[in-house]
Amino acid sequence: MARSGENLLALAFADQCRRWSRQLGAPVEAAQAAWAGGKAVAEAVAEGHVCLSLEGGPLPFDLEALCASGVAGPPGAATPLILDGSARLYLARYFDAETRLACALLQLHHRLPPPPGAAARALLQALFPASRAGEPDWQQLAVALALCRRLTIISGGPGTGKTTTVARLLACLLADMPDCRIALAAPTGKAAARLQESLRARAADLPADLAARLPQGASTLHRLLGLGIDGQAPRYHRDNPLPVDLLVVDEASMLDLSLALQMVEALPPQARLILLGDKDQLKAVEAGAVFAALSARPALSPATCAQLAALTGWPVTVLPRAQQPGPLDDAVVWLSRSHRFAADSALGRLAAALVRGQVSLAMDCLQNGGEELALVEASGPGLSPQEFQRLEAGYAPYWQALSQWQAGERDLAALFEAFDRYRILCATRRGERGVAAVNERLCASLRAPGRRVSPAPFAPSAPLPGQPLMILRNDPASQLFNGDIGIALEDEEGLGVYFPDGASAGARTWRRLAPNRLPLWETAFALTVHKSQGSEFAAVALLLPAQDSPLLTRELIYTAVTRARARVQVLARAELLQQAMARQVRREGGLAEQLGMSRS
Repeated sequence: MARSGENLLALAFADQCRRWSRQLGAPVEAAQAAWAGGKAVAEAVAEGHVCLSLEGGPLPFDLEALCASGVAGPPGAATPLILDGSARLYLARYFDAETRLACALLQLHHRLPPPPGAAARALLQALFPASRAGEPDWQQLAVALALCRRLTIISGGPGTGKTTTVARLLACLLADMPDCRIALAAPTGKAAARLQESLRARAADLPADLAARLPQGASTLHRLLGLGIDGQAPRYHRDNPLPVDLLVVDEASMLDLSLALQMVEALPPQARLILLGDKDQLKAVEAGAVFAALSARPALSPATCAQLAALTGWPVTVLPRAQQPGPLDDAVVWLSRSHRFAADSALGRLAAALVRGQVSLAMDCLQNGGEELALVEASGPGLSPQEFQRLEAGYAPYWQALSQWQAGERDLAALFEAFDRYRILCATRRGERGVAAVNERLCASLRAPGRRVSPAPFAPSAPLPGQPLMILRNDPASQLFNGDIGIALEDEEGLGVYFPDGASAGARTWRRLAPNRLPLWETAFALTVHKSQGSEFAAVALLLPAQDSPLLTRELIYTAVTRARARVQVLARAELLQQAMARQVRREGGLAEQLGMSRS
């Protein structure tokens, strides 16, 4: 029987490795090393690593014995485990995926498009008329770079203008290529909806004829690729590529290795790929830190520096020239100037301190942040009545909008806008300070006097009127995907669940589904920080557990607080918060090295 806390899939794989080894005639010691190696690498993958590093500490197996087991071999061997030349142990399919992704990215990067035409060059100058003094305009340089390359990776924190950059890039491309086929996507439904709405808002600053040709919808990557459920093959792949000339992917920090590979391999040879994200955010839930690896080095070759200088007017001397050639030179741009909040605002200073790992400064920002920031010291292991009252009060505008709906004022836009002003973010799912418990208590709040909600007991299978829902499983049949959020409401037809229709152009529209048509869902008053990626709210409350956990990291705190535009309150023990800010995520993987090897 497995001991408590052990990964059952890792144990099953380890047992299989031992059986394979014995079937190959390996001695008992080698078979036991196969068991230990298989278990260790499977556990590493479950924790988000692509591989197991064999350096920096004692190993749970003898390496020579593992090599003699018959189940581990060098790259190219037909073995379930792969030992690369840099002291990394892989599951074979992850090594293959990493290698294929590196090759596909480099092929895309080295297929240069035709140089930008006169229309694109003129529009680039018109859209960025700023002075040439001081720091370069990296939004303009990012657009210019993307006009000259097929792969562009743009990393920037909240409010640094990634969507503005993309809107202007699309306009420049359409000026040269009126029939350019453009697809917008993101890993989750919420992130896709935000990309679509943000792009629509920025279209007003573009020439009317080009704004009218911008794509009107965005989708999840799963929907775009035609990925089914339960491991079904995608509709689009290497042999049936996507019908696009440009793919823009927002919130690319959420890309795991498998999804990134399926996306890149589905691109036709002539396509461009733009990846937008924040390298300092939480990494993907599944194995891999693809965006962090790809965006690690913003450097330009001398030839590209000269090309960008000619396109933009910025002198070559202000551009970051590569000291030594790298595999993704001329692909990466960092945007650092935030337009959401000033660099000297409390939120701006907190975000910058977290990126730099300045724990004392970050704590000072929280403890002396005025109206923008607040640290509420937790008083015990549970969620106190006072803390819950703080959390519930954040939804006051939503409670009011819900009462108006139930009184007959049926304004879905106002209801969703009120709900999206605020969100509770939890570090964990379980425990009194986790997502499940907080959501249950807030569902009980729906039955408070004045909200006119049925007194029926809380039941996960039957949403209450006013209960917000997050979809947890991709379901092409209902056109609902992981991360989509709807609200259960009573109307003339009874109880229905309304979702924003991300496929519609112009004014926001909605889809109504019967509750029994929904795929797996959960209440969405409180979300895990991971689930909040791709979202933006006016105010955020971050709730940490009472006890320390490896889940509590600098990246988690940064991701949570940067979901807010204006206000953040953190409910936690100060000591535990400091420990979390000092702990940084490290994902093991060899993508950067694979890029270098494939390049050579």
